[in-house]
Amino acid sequence: MTETNNIAILETTLRALAESKKYVTLRDILTTIHAADIAAIFERLQEEDLPLLFRLLPKELAAETFVEMQQDTQEALIRTFSDRELKQIVGELYVDDAVDIIEEMPANVVRRILEMADPEMRRSINELLRFPEDSAGSIMTTEYVALRPSVTVQQAIGYIRKVGPDKETINSCYVLSPDRKLIGVVSIRRLLLSDDEATIEQIMDENINSVSTLTDQEEVALQFSRYNYTALPVVDQEHRMVGIVTFDDAMDVMEEEATEDMQIMAAMTPTDKTYLHSDVLHLFLQRVPWLLILMVSATFTGMIITGFESALAAQAALVAFIPMLMGTGGNSASQSSVTVIRGLSLGELDFRDVGAILWKEIRISLLCGLALGVVGFVKILLVDKLLLGNSDITIGVTLTVSITLLLTVVAAKIIGGILPLAAKKVGLDPAVMASPFITTIVDALSLLVYFGVATCVLRL
Repeated sequence: MTETNNIAILETTLRALAESKKYVTLRDILTTIHAADIAAIFERLQEEDLPLLFRLLPKELAAETFVEMQQDTQEALIRTFSDRELKQIVGELYVDDAVDIIEEMPANVVRRILEMADPEMRRSINELLRFPEDSAGSIMTTEYVALRPSVTVQQAIGYIRKVGPDKETINSCYVLSPDRKLIGVVSIRRLLLSDDEATIEQIMDENINSVSTLTDQEEVALQFSRYNYTALPVVDQEHRMVGIVTFDDAMDVMEEEATEDMQIMAAMTPTDKTYLHSDVLHLFLQRVPWLLILMVSATFTGMIITGFESALAAQAALVAFIPMLMGTGGNSASQSSVTVIRGLSLGELDFRDVGAILWKEIRISLLCGLALGVVGFVKILLVDKLLLGNSDITIGVTLTVSITLLLTVVAAKIIGGILPLAAKKVGLDPAVMASPFITTIVDALSLLVYFGVATCVLRL
């Protein structure tokens, strides 16, 4: 049974219990469900049903569920909260989660949330909000375990027991000098297995990676993927530790970046709203700018066809193969661009690799182009000329189409491999150079190649 089916069944069960006013049973069931699943169920409910069901959740579970909800659902709930209820929820939030919520809320809601936060959390929130968007500082949390190098293992474990419940993670404890510079890390496993009288300085690992508060969040996520971190320390320009990025935050960044790339590659303006939580006007504004740009850019292909109108009139059979050539060119470019964009996103490729990429794409494109050209030659003669009886198709036309296929595939794959690198070099998102934008470029190129080859082969 799929996750969607499970959530649908749970939703039906919860609705039935709510309608029967069996609130004790309802609360018992809710406490057995993961916060993310509860949030998914609540997203499907009517807005007026949310406050009652939400108030049935235990305080800690309520905070975890609130974090997993969409921004508009969170805003709807906040409007129904009393000051005491909002204060309880805010008090249970980790600082980075509170910042994520605040960044999405209107000013009046933000003001109310900050009023309900205690002074220490308010100070931490304001500190995180000053970092640039999409930086490590903007996604980190300041709730981590810091240890002094001189304390013993026994003292450290006692300290962790005391402060651990309020920290986002205790799996890794960070060793700081008196001026709060990061000098080492020790895992909870190492602590539990070490002698009680050993000092933290004796057992800590001094070989520790960290990121700056200004490091791009995508680079941070790549480090989690590459080194299998569960947490990564964040330091300021003086190497003083200011926070950590946890694995769940890195996962959110990966999802966000992948979604953004997919939207750009599909010619849409990126948005963090889910499909069902986006109204029609929002989706319209997200899509129409790119459609207008691509429509206008397609004018160039029309101009090329118009410029060779006399050639098409002399060889009408050429018209039938234009869609095939443009489609093949676009598909070839998309294959290369998507492959390179993925490599750039994962940190596997860089502009320094342009020579290797160019050489590899040339060889691949020649093989693909030759295969398509030969198959296209046979297909046109057997299917279009013999089976369909198109008498306008001659050996010259067939040869023109086959040569164009070869040249178009070679050009398209080279362009598809190089343009994302060029975009990255000048500071643009490489995904901008994916289909359908790159397809529009290749469409115009394939027509120029087609009519150029036709002019030479058919003497037009």
